Amino acid sequence: MAFEESKVKTVIEVLHDGERGFASLSDHLKEPSLKTYFAEESSRRAQFATELEAVLSAATGKTINEGGTASGTIHRVWGEVKGNLGGNDHTLLETAEQGEDAAKRAYAEVLKETDLPPAIRTILIKQQPHINASHDKVRGFRDSIAA
Repeated sequence: MAFEESKVKTVIEVLHDGERGFASLSDHLKEPSLKTYFAEESSRRAQFATELEAVLSAATGKTINEGGTASGTIHRVWGEVKGNLGGNDHTLLETAEQGEDAAKRAYAEVLKETDLPPAIRTILIKQQPHINASHDKVRGFRDSIAA
């Protein structure tokens, strides 16, 4: 393929990181509305990853089954440590926003590719506004809670 398949795989990996990270943070957050949002967002990231894996598989003819990234695992574990040590919601939301920064970057990078198959570009363009809005929502949650 002429396009950089690795950049699409990076987005998939970041989505899997987000899926697991949001689920973990949902377990540790104290505010019920935040717990609900993070649990729902975990499911949304899983859905997005599945959509991208299917379209990438169709474009390449290969089975796509990406996990998360090493940095995402470290980031998630750090969030769990903060939660287990009694980190408050503000601290946990700071961790979540850092993960959202990575998701925004991954989408922006892959969409710079000029040779993306149209089906992949369509999915990415459809998903990106949600990723950006989620980042802003998480940042807003963080900013609304005292440190």
